[in-house]
Amino acid sequence: MKTVPTLNASTARETTTPLLPIKVCMHVLGCARSDNRVLREAKALVTDGFAVSIVDIDSKGIYPFEEDIQGICVKHILMPRSFMKTRFKKRALFRAANVFIRSTFHLLQSSADIYHAHDVTALPACYTAAMIRRKPLVFDAHELPLSEIRVRWDWLSKLSERLLIGLVRRCSGIITVSSPIAQEICNRFHASKVSLIRNIPPYQVIPKSDQLRQHLGLRQEVRIALYQGYIQSNRGLDKLIRSAAFLEQDIAIVMMGNGVDSTLTELKALAIKETVTDRIKIIPAVPYTQLLEWTASADIGLIIYEPLKSLNVQMCLPNKLFEYLMAGLPILATQLEAVSEVLSVYDVGRIVSSLAPAEVGAAINTMLKDRDALARMSRNALEVAQHEFYWEKEQLQLIRLYHDILASHNLEYRQVKLDTSFEK
Repeated sequence: MKTVPTLNASTARETTTPLLPIKVCMHVLGCARSDNRVLREAKALVTDGFAVSIVDIDSKGIYPFEEDIQGICVKHILMPRSFMKTRFKKRALFRAANVFIRSTFHLLQSSADIYHAHDVTALPACYTAAMIRRKPLVFDAHELPLSEIRVRWDWLSKLSERLLIGLVRRCSGIITVSSPIAQEICNRFHASKVSLIRNIPPYQVIPKSDQLRQHLGLRQEVRIALYQGYIQSNRGLDKLIRSAAFLEQDIAIVMMGNGVDSTLTELKALAIKETVTDRIKIIPAVPYTQLLEWTASADIGLIIYEPLKSLNVQMCLPNKLFEYLMAGLPILATQLEAVSEVLSVYDVGRIVSSLAPAEVGAAINTMLKDRDALARMSRNALEVAQHEFYWEKEQLQLIRLYHDILASHNLEYRQVKLDTSFEK
């Protein structure tokens, strides 16, 4: 007799008769290798006994058509680099139709029991495949849908929103990254329920290091305020550069990440114009497996986004927040709804109320000057990373959602391995 186990975070669940596993096909319009959220969720499902495949986009042409990544079958759709650079510009509708047709074709070729769309760009193809195959559909909103997409015509924007409402209603499960975005999806797109699965790394014990100072040739007494992540124009980085003129001696701002060449060029030119090249250091991203070792060599972490830039920015809960916490960094952030809540509830950082360069600079100075407060917030960060914000706990929400979908669609429970216990 087969048993359907209940989810329990503290104990391993029962195992079922070892039959063929439930097949999940994920789709993302990007490279799965470089998307930590996609890979974490896929690995969590594989660990729980699902068979997971991913259909992604290969714009470099350096990968085989199909490859195995830690037990996950990844199938690449080769698209030219020009598409990835201009897909929202000239001939955008033609390019979108092209990728939709090719994505749908590859998804239909995958023998799936459940389709999983990573972000709104992957949703139309997954929706079509799920409808044709009559399979459940999961929508994983990596940000607030449609908020960052600019269209020329107002009627097209309204049409897109109405179409998304229809797609959302078809979904068996909806996932997103922050509580404010979850609530907005419910309000705007009429979703009955949205599951919260945040972008949290697996638990690691990260020793303090001096990686950044050694790499940059900085003296030991120089204190570092770190921004890590993608370097793009809507992250308030120009404000950080202008704030460097107001920093006290022996304080440097380090920006570590990759970005569009034009944005990097503009930021470096701004640092020269503001004569702060001694205070501003821009370096490329390091491999993700090494990232937290570098993070731990800074003194504070920065999330200086412009809240009024968009609703999506205002509601975001970025990866770097949890990476800073796991590395023991106190955080200085602007008034972002979900970020501010974490900082205040757990006493792991401070909020700067203005993006005026002088005020940002003063906030960095004040924070780094109070050594006792920094030590307390660092301890709190490490504590909350160990007991609250770690992937081994967060992934249970994903497993629970998938088991609910299996039950609601009367799918035969076929998992080979169903152990969701975790150890640190």
